[in-house]
Amino acid sequence: MKIPQLIILTLTTLALCACSSIKFPGVYKLTIQQGNIVSQEMIDKLKPGMTRGQIQFILGNPVLEDAFDPNRWNYIYTVAYPDQPIIKKELIVVFEDDRLIGFEGDYIPTGAQPTET
Repeated sequence: MKIPQLIILTLTTLALCACSSIKFPGVYKLTIQQGNIVSQEMIDKLKPGMTRGQIQFILGNPVLEDAFDPNRWNYIYTVAYPDQPIIKKELIVVFEDDRLIGFEGDYIPTGAQPTET
C-alpha cells in the first residue's frame, strides 16, 4: 500500500513543478518600487548652501550614506514593472562643510534642462 502512495506523491510533485513554468493569463503581477521617490519638484527646491537638515526635509533620508565619504548621500530608486526591464534612477548629493555644493545623477534642475529648438 505504500508503493501506490509514493507513486501518487511523485506524480503530484512532478505536476506541480511543471505548473510553475507555465504563464497563466490574467494572473496579476506586482509592480515593485524600492528606494526614495524623487520628483522634479523636489530637485527644483535644491539650492547650493542648503544644510543637511534642509536636504533631508525635502528628499527624505538617503538610502545609502557613503561609509568612505561622509559628504556624499545617495538616493536610489528602482521600479520593476511586470515583463519590463527594471528602471533605476540615482541622485548623488554632495556636501562640503555640511552645506550642499552640488548633486549629480539622473535628475536635472528645470532651469538647467536644454530647450528644444
